[in-house]
Amino acid sequence: MKLRPLHDRVIVKRLEQETKTASGIVIPDNAAEKPDQGEVLAVGPGKRNEKGDFVALNIKVGDRVLFGKYSGQTVKVDGDELLVMREEDLFAVVEKK
Repeated sequence: MKLRPLHDRVIVKRLEQETKTASGIVIPDNAAEKPDQGEVLAVGPGKRNEKGDFVALNIKVGDRVLFGKYSGQTVKVDGDELLVMREEDLFAVVEKK
């Protein structure tokens, strides 16, 4: 199944967090926090302005983004856990050096 977000919504897949610290300590699953980074899988067409025109989103497919731990609505698609959220719920795009 493929999701096509509406308006200013984006589909994000959480990136897996490291389960071992730099010093080699293993973090159990029940103690690990939810990752706050993800990859954008799909973006909606944008938000309408006062004139009724679509304003495109600043996010594109493939972007790595930061968001709050409790942001978005979780949905399961083909066994994958995805987040549906508005562009305004995203904090930043992680850019490569």
